[in-house]
Amino acid sequence: MTQPQTPVPPAAGIATSTSGEGDSGAEVRVQLFARTDVGQVREHNEDNFLVADLSRRSRGLLEANRATVIGQQGAVFAVCDGMGGAAAGEIASQLAVDIIYERLVDGLGDRPIRRDDLARRLVRAVESAGLRIFHEAKADRSRRGMGTTVTAAALVDEMLFFAQVGDSRGYILRGDTLVQVTRDQSLVNQLIEAGQLTEEEAETFEHNNIILQALGTSDTVQVDLTYAELRKGDILLLCSDGLSGMVRFEDIRETLRSGAEPLDICKMLTERANQSGGHDNITVIVVQFDGVGLRALEPEPAEPLKYRKYVLAEEALEEKTAQMPAMLQAGDASAAPADPAALSRPRNPSVPPQTWHEQGPHDYDRVDIPGTHVPIWMVIGIVAGVVVLLAGTAFLLLR
Repeated sequence: MTQPQTPVPPAAGIATSTSGEGDSGAEVRVQLFARTDVGQVREHNEDNFLVADLSRRSRGLLEANRATVIGQQGAVFAVCDGMGGAAAGEIASQLAVDIIYERLVDGLGDRPIRRDDLARRLVRAVESAGLRIFHEAKADRSRRGMGTTVTAAALVDEMLFFAQVGDSRGYILRGDTLVQVTRDQSLVNQLIEAGQLTEEEAETFEHNNIILQALGTSDTVQVDLTYAELRKGDILLLCSDGLSGMVRFEDIRETLRSGAEPLDICKMLTERANQSGGHDNITVIVVQFDGVGLRALEPEPAEPLKYRKYVLAEEALEEKTAQMPAMLQAGDASAAPADPAALSRPRNPSVPPQTWHEQGPHDYDRVDIPGTHVPIWMVIGIVAGVVVLLAGTAFLLLR
């Protein structure tokens, strides 16, 4: 295993899971394991993974982390696939998992974390990791061009947030159905979504290793933030493309459906990838979810499991503010609040919300439009003087 492990504080630090807005008192239990393998072709392993209990500030595959109750501050799991040759890729992926963990626990406190707060922290942590790797690559010539993908999942109560950069993947098995809940940021996936390439053609596409984003290749990165609402019995799989590129989708699904323990599933998946050629490093994290804090799987769910974007509150505000001029121009007065700042202020439930109302003919406020306040006779005199001056100039020129 490539991940360092931190000591575990006393078990009293474990708390029951929380809902998005407060403590629900219902626990969510996880059973997990992770494994990374060099594969059959590469000389060294550039992959890294992160498994951490944020409530207890512990990371690594310690026994207490492998079967536990999710605490008030949640948990995080991440797979990073380094690139850059020599030891640079390994350094980039190690920096990524270290910085993501450090940023997530920094100033976390002891209070239950809200969903938006955890999602925001996850995005900021990934962005910070990308910036740090970029500066490290600039400072050391031997590390030029190093970078890493990241697929990170942060859990609080029943909400699982994904932060995606690159082409590592996140899957959820629900019942008998396996769904990829992240989207590859790769050239081949862009061509598939544009209808220029089929799934079958993609398997033999000569440029299927080109990714569109990676941490460390620039000073900024666009993190794809998505989410899934978990159900009892769901299984999460995070993996590098050393697995998804070597093992067929159906084989991955059947392995997850086997009912085996996470440790055994991780072993079976890495062995399948190696048997298929093992052309790349292989990293997998398998997490099984249970507990009374999760709803049971509905026979006919209203909303199927799929790739779903998550918009943070400030981004929603920015989008609404950007749309206001167009709404007002179209005559949608209801779209404009009496006080635009009210969009970002918490509402006091004891105070009725402000709404627009139509005033009587004498209730309008007087609007004083600034002007020059020049007397009309002076304006006329100036205009007449200019006319006389122009006429005299023309007369002199035409003589």
